[in-house]
Amino acid sequence: MLTSKQRAYLRGMANTLESVLQVGKDGIGDNLIAQADGLLEKRELFKGSVLENSLLSAREAAEAIAKETNSEVVQVIGSKFVLFRVQQDKSKRKIELPKTKKK
Repeated sequence: MLTSKQRAYLRGMANTLESVLQVGKDGIGDNLIAQADGLLEKRELFKGSVLENSLLSAREAAEAIAKETNSEVVQVIGSKFVLFRVQQDKSKRKIELPKTKKK
């Protein structure tokens, strides 16, 4: 679970990213999930978009992909969304999140 500070940090990083995944009229299938999973494995953070002819909204698509890939929705604006997944292997991590304060 991301904190608001971590989410803001990731939103800032995603600002300069181009959309690398598109959800079209076919919706979310196994091929799209595999592609998203590969992107998360390689990059940890990516931006996707939902085409106008899709039956899903950007929020619905982002949440469905996040659920299937065990990732988190960072942001949804218009037809674009940003997903993030932490690498389990610490040596492979590319993004270091800001630390959370313990209560």
